[in-house]
Parts: sequence; C-alpha cells; structure tokens
Amino acid sequence: MKGVWRFVFASLAIAAGGFGAKAAEAPIPIRVVVVATFEIGKETGDFPGEFQNWVEKFPLSKTIAFPIGNRDLRYNPDQQVLGIVTGMGKSHAAASIMALGLDPRFDLSKAYWMLAGIAGIDPAKGSIGSAVWAHRIVDGDLAYEIDAREIPPDWPTGIVPDKRASPFKEPAPKPIHDDGTQVYELNAGLVDWAYALTVDTPLKDTPKLKANRAGYPDFPNAQKPPFVLEGDTLTADRFWVGTLSTQWAEQWVPYWTHGEGSFVTSAEEDTGYMQALTFLSQAHRVDLKRVLDLRTASDFTSPPAGVKAADFLAGEAAGTNYGGYMESLDAAYLVGSRVVTELASHWDKYADHIPAGKP
Repeated sequence: MKGVWRFVFASLAIAAGGFGAKAAEAPIPIRVVVVATFEIGKETGDFPGEFQNWVEKFPLSKTIAFPIGNRDLRYNPDQQVLGIVTGMGKSHAAASIMALGLDPRFDLSKAYWMLAGIAGIDPAKGSIGSAVWAHRIVDGDLAYEIDAREIPPDWPTGIVPDKRASPFKEPAPKPIHDDGTQVYELNAGLVDWAYALTVDTPLKDTPKLKANRAGYPDFPNAQKPPFVLEGDTLTADRFWVGTLSTQWAEQWVPYWTHGEGSFVTSAEEDTGYMQALTFLSQAHRVDLKRVLDLRTASDFTSPPAGVKAADFLAGEAAGTNYGGYMESLDAAYLVGSRVVTELASHWDKYADHIPAGKP
C-alpha cells in the first residue's frame, strides 16, 4: 500500500508542472487554505469573482503552477496562506480539492480550510450582503425526482429522499448511506469561534441592497442591513429559485438533520469540497476538525412580492446581476480575512490547538 501512495504522490508531482525533483524537498507548511469557487477573467485588475479580493488585498501575491486544477494556486509566503479556485459545481470542487490535498509540495496536515463563496439566502433567515458560517452542509441532489407536473396532488414536491417513496417520509434514512453522504457536520466549536470573532464585522450596506430588501416586506430578517449569522447550507449542482423551492429547502435540511438543522443558504460546491476533504482525512492528509464554510448572500432564493419565479430567474441568470453580487464578494473577504489573519498571524497559538467558542 505504501508503494501505491508513493506512486500517486510522485505522479502528482510530475503532473504539477515538473516538480518531481522538488518532491524530495521538505513540503511547504500551510497554515490556512482559502477556497474560492470561481473567478472571472484575470485574478487582478478586472471585473471580480470570488478570488480577486484575496489576491489583491490579503494579498496572495505569489503564483504557484497547478495544471492539474482549475487555475494556478496563489500563496502568501509570510503568512503561509494558500489560495485555490476550484471551479463551479460539486465535481470541480471535489476534483480540485483532492488534487491539492494529494500534492506532495504542501504539508496540509495542520492547515485550516475555509471555503469563502457567495450564495443564495432564504429571506426568512437573512438579507443579501450578509455572511453565514455553516454548521452543516446538506446535499440536495442525492434523491429521487418526479417532474412537478406529474406528482400526486397531495405531494408538496417532486423531490423524494433516497430510499423513500414519497417526500419527507419518516423516519429519515441515515445521513451517510451506500449512495453517498447527505449531511456533513463541521466542528461546532470552531464554527462558533469564527462566528464570535466576526459577528461585529461592519458589512457594507448600499442603495442597491436597500432597494432589493424593499421587495420582502413580510420577512423581518430580509429587511435588516447585512449581518453575520450562523446557519446551514444546502448544496445542489442545479441553480434553483422560487418560493416553493425555498419551502422544499426549508423542509429538506431539517429532515436530513433530524430537526437540528436550518436552511439558510444555497450553494453548488460545498458537499464536493467536504467529500474530498473527508477522503483526504482518511489518509491523514488533512484534519476535518479544521474546516470552515463561509457563504455570503448575493441573492435571495425566492422572488420579491408580486414577482413570478420565472421572471425572477430571468434577472438572476446572468450571475453577476444578483441583487448583492459585489457586496457579497466584499463581505466574504471582510469576514473571512479576519479569521484567516487571526489563525495565520498567531500560529504559535493555533498550530496545535484548535480554537473553540468565544475567542
């Protein structure tokens, strides 16, 4: 078995741009890995995606070739912080994180991981521009499905839990089953620590955000200026919107978490990110207790009052037209960088001791 691992690591080193000779050198110790899911165009100086603030402001000034991934890596050698753009969707996220985790150039055994990406938010839970630390990541794709036009009249949705024959049939199956993992639970102490550290972060409120919030008069949390909160995220490769879909999500998350979870944000990569890290942890390449998931709200998951779901999607489909796109990018950096800076700047404190609860 050891020979197999040596072969895998050597092959990865060769694939990563001819680093085979350097593989024998001591790997670079990494304190924090910042994970973004997409970038638009270049990584500096143009219209931004999730990664650009980190590259320009943190900064992640050094480029490290990574041809077996979506983009080259970025690195801050002083803070020993590494940045990766996985690409969108669960398959991109899983493949990119696995490739990084097996790259012999890096020592990731004590690294903290933080996905910092944008998301949809349930207007019952928060407002666009807000930042959400996830306690649980729930998969929304592992399921059976009947087209909504063919479902029985008493069904609330055509999406049926795996191993069940009707929506939300009790008891819920085990969240980890033969077909996959439905729920990933993060280290609650670390999540609570990150939230407590950042809850007072002043987030930008803009006329655009205020105008979008005005469309949700029946949702007190949607009316608030951007704020930091805790909640669970639901991952699906398909981009879904609508009042009925949001109601499905509000039931799906508690169903799979036995009433403990609460749907707050919708995203597309998080279970792929967690699946790769889970496998890597089994090989002692990473520590799952050091994983964080931060999602900032670029848009609402359901339309404003009086707007049909299809019309709402028409305005959202371009992606960068989201009601809080730029503000959510800023929030991801403002909130996330506080955690990354704290961990990396006080490595003597956090290298061997994972923080928990209030700082």
